[in-house]
This record gives sequence, C-alpha cells and structure tokens, in this order.
Amino acid sequence: MRSTRNTRNTNKRRHVALASAAVVVALMASACGTSGGTAQGNGTVQPAGDSSEAADGYGGAGDGYGSGADKGSAQTGKGEGKGKGKGKRAAAKTLAVRDVAKLGEVVTDSKGWTLYRFDEDTASPPRSSCEGACAEAWPPVPAADATAADGIAPERLGKVKRADGSWQLTLAGWPVYRYAKDTAPGDTKGHGVGGTWNALAPDGKKAGRSAVQLTAVDNADLGTILTDAKGRTLYRFDKDTAWPMKSHCKGACLDTWKPAKPVSKDKLSGVAKKLVGTYKRADGTEQLAVDCWPVYWFTGDEQPGDVNGQNKQGLWHAVTDKGGKAKGEVTSSGSGDTGDSSDTGSGGGY
Repeated sequence: MRSTRNTRNTNKRRHVALASAAVVVALMASACGTSGGTAQGNGTVQPAGDSSEAADGYGGAGDGYGSGADKGSAQTGKGEGKGKGKGKRAAAKTLAVRDVAKLGEVVTDSKGWTLYRFDEDTASPPRSSCEGACAEAWPPVPAADATAADGIAPERLGKVKRADGSWQLTLAGWPVYRYAKDTAPGDTKGHGVGGTWNALAPDGKKAGRSAVQLTAVDNADLGTILTDAKGRTLYRFDKDTAWPMKSHCKGACLDTWKPAKPVSKDKLSGVAKKLVGTYKRADGTEQLAVDCWPVYWFTGDEQPGDVNGQNKQGLWHAVTDKGGKAKGEVTSSGSGDTGDSSDTGSGGGY
C-alpha cells in the first residue's frame, strides 16, 4: 500500500510540474519572448495604442489670419469674422500634408496653415455657401498658384467660381478655407466648429475620421497581405527574430527598408488585434510588430499595392494577415520595380 501511495504522489507531482511548465511556455510565447516586458536585444514589447504623431513644429506665429471670428452657429459654423490678419486670403502655393495628433493626416498650405472644408458646401458640383460674415471668419483660399504636394493627387485640385467672381481652390470638389482663429501655423482650432467645419484630409474627406491604419488586402500573386494607412505593402525580414523579438535591419538596410509606424488596435481591418504590437528599436523609436515580427515598408514600392520587395535576396517577404511570410513570386510587375535597390555590396542581404 505504501509503495502504491508513493507512486501516486510521484505521478501527481510530475503532472503538476508538466502543467506548470506548459503555462510558463505559453506566457513567454504570448509576450514575444520577453521577460518582465523587456525583449532581448534592445527591444521591448508594448501594447499598440493611439500612435498618432504630434504635429511638426511650424515655428513662430508667422503671417496670422486674425484671432477674431465668433464661434458661430452650432448648425452652420458661421460667425462674424473680426480677424484682420495679414495674408488671410493669400495663395496656398504648394500644399503639404502634416501628421496631427488625434486627427491624422491634415492638408496645409505652404506655410503650414491648416485648410478646412464646410459641410454646407457641395463637392459635386463644387459650390461654396460661405459668404459675407462667414467668409470673414473662414477666408476662402484662392485657386491661383496652388499645386499638389506628395500625398495629394494633382487631379484632386480644382477651382470654383464664387459669387463675387473670384476663383476658390477646391480639393476633391470641396471648396477650401482657412480659419481666422488659427493664430499660428499648425493650429487646428477650426476643426469641429459648429459641427460642420473640418480640417481637410489629403483625399478631400474630413480629417480625424476613424481611418484604418492596418489593412488585409488580397493580392493576385501573394494572397492576403498587409498594407499600412497609405496602402504600402508591409514586409518582414528573415534575419530578424520573433522570439525574442529583435530587428537586424540597421545602418544601410534602413535606407531601403523603413520601419513601419505603430498603429491603433481600433483601426485595423482584417487583422486580429492579438497579433498587433510594437517593438522598441535600439534608437528608442517604436516600430509596428505583427505576430512578434518587426515589419517594414519598401522604398522600391512607388505606388499603393506594389509588392516589389517580395522575396528580395530571398530574405524579405510580404506579411500575411496571420503574420506569416507570403509565399510565391510576383508575376505582375508593379509600377515601381527597382530591382535590387538595397544591396550595398556588403553581403548584408538587404
């Protein structure tokens, strides 16, 4: 009896030990090979949060558009403009796209002043309904000398004739304005005024909408792969490791393969939240990680949907919606096929 009891106790202890070991392995795997939140090799894993970047600094106040203008009607956003700032109706020149905290990409003029659209206008056909006092608070942007910058399709720019005979700039058909209460470049005080005024996104839509930042798309050659908010294909590098999570793309490699920016988990399409995280690089910057693999975009992809980085040096692969490597070769060449643009001759496999 004693021998049987001892045998049973030994078996119980063995089962408990095995179960505990399994739990430890599972926990370690779920943390991308981290211990106490710190990945080996200068990387840390953090939950993906709101990664919107703060707006770039635009310097001083510059040419203000006035600090006046009433808040306006909650329905129309119209208010009596009192600002007399210099240059409030100046030409926009070359438009720019800026990343603004909580709004994402916003269109500005050449000096960094935020540009807006009005819900009571129409885009098809283009028509402005902001006249008189409204136009004092929201100065129309002249159409003359306006050009598109990177990130804005030139064909989206147009013009509409106003009641006074002047020509106003349009973006995707929407008349474009500045706001008199924006007193410094980079201000976005007009966004949300009256519930009808919004900063412009590069596609002419309202900035700040819940734009998808990470999307699973179908590719004819590679199957379902991931793209970023700009439609760029995302890749993973065979020399990196997922457990522990570590990037081996450094130096010259980073000239060609750019670390993808982290994304918000509430802005995913076709991707499981549990697969999405961040990796802290050696320089302190954060990089998007999918299933514990650091991911990148390829400078040789010139248009959204290009997959010119697929199987470069046999080491780079588009990322699937499961975080794996896309299989297969590209048979339909993209517009930006640059060949082996990243090989520095050092044998680094970039």
